[in-house]
Amino acid sequence: MLKLSEVQQQHLIIFTRYPEPGKTKTRLIPALGSVGAANLQQQMTEYTLLQVQELQKAIGISVEVRFTGGNLQLMQDWLGLELLYKSQGEGDLGSRMARSLFDAFQKSAEYGIIIGTDCPGMTSQILATAFQQLQTVDLVLGPAIDGGYYLIGVRRLIPELFANIDWGTSQVLKQTVAIAEKIGVSHTYLPALADVDRPEDLSLWEAVVQQ
Repeated sequence: MLKLSEVQQQHLIIFTRYPEPGKTKTRLIPALGSVGAANLQQQMTEYTLLQVQELQKAIGISVEVRFTGGNLQLMQDWLGLELLYKSQGEGDLGSRMARSLFDAFQKSAEYGIIIGTDCPGMTSQILATAFQQLQTVDLVLGPAIDGGYYLIGVRRLIPELFANIDWGTSQVLKQTVAIAEKIGVSHTYLPALADVDRPEDLSLWEAVVQQ
């Protein structure tokens, strides 16, 4: 039995937010209301974890949840005691992601992947492919249709990839790839998928739920 504090060679970090009404999925509040938007956040995080648990049946990985909102007790009550938890901390998204990878590599991870919980098309197979690809390239990206990315994986900390990026815009993927090419980082792509961020994206989630 692995101790909870152990980071394995293949380490997966999930970025999510405690589903508190009014503070999560705010762009969906006009369509769903604040409670509905928080419920969606909860369901999408749980769905992402189901995919991760499928992956754990196939390969040995450690899983860490980096959260905003709530606290450790609330997160454990929600998602259970089997996961590592840590607050995302201060700073923009880039500095929070870089910090989480820095911590993982400090604790003996050799491959680090970060995902969000907004992408219902992300399956355990896609995650398995990402870990596989990291054995041959330095950077794996899962492009999101909106110009961002739903997954980033590296086999060493490359801080440049997380600095000077216009987070939350359609330029994120393009800027990240430009930096990778400029500094000579080998990279590859996973299938492009859509995030659920806006009311018009809700049909993507409904299609998953109905399967």
